[in-house]
Amino acid sequence: MAINKDIEINELRIDKWLWAARFYKTRGLASEAIKGGKIDINGSHAKPSKTVQINDQIKIKKSPFVYEITVKALSKHRGPASEATKLYEESEQSRLARELLSEQLKAESALRPTTPGRPSKRDRRNIIRFTRKG
Repeated sequence: MAINKDIEINELRIDKWLWAARFYKTRGLASEAIKGGKIDINGSHAKPSKTVQINDQIKIKKSPFVYEITVKALSKHRGPASEATKLYEESEQSRLARELLSEQLKAESALRPTTPGRPSKRDRRNIIRFTRKG
């Protein structure tokens, strides 16, 4: 008995849709994010069982980024990333804000000094000698 994947659906649970659209790796992680208040559907908080329909507005807060998207299609199955991007459309304002924040974070990390890591055995011995004398 073959299952037809092309059956058109009118509504789908938000946790399944977030998983299929590749915002979260598992449905469990999507459910946790929804319960944690990181997902808004049409301006209101959602529960994992809330249904999503085409043209719904979803706001996804994945620290430190915020995605504001419109649902364009529904899918029960998780496919390749190229197919997942066809399920939604991100607003231009949201995309520009994410890109700006990404550039700011890269600039901040470039200014932050890097540490060489753990001291070597020789470095540790020198540190011990220095601290015992003082």
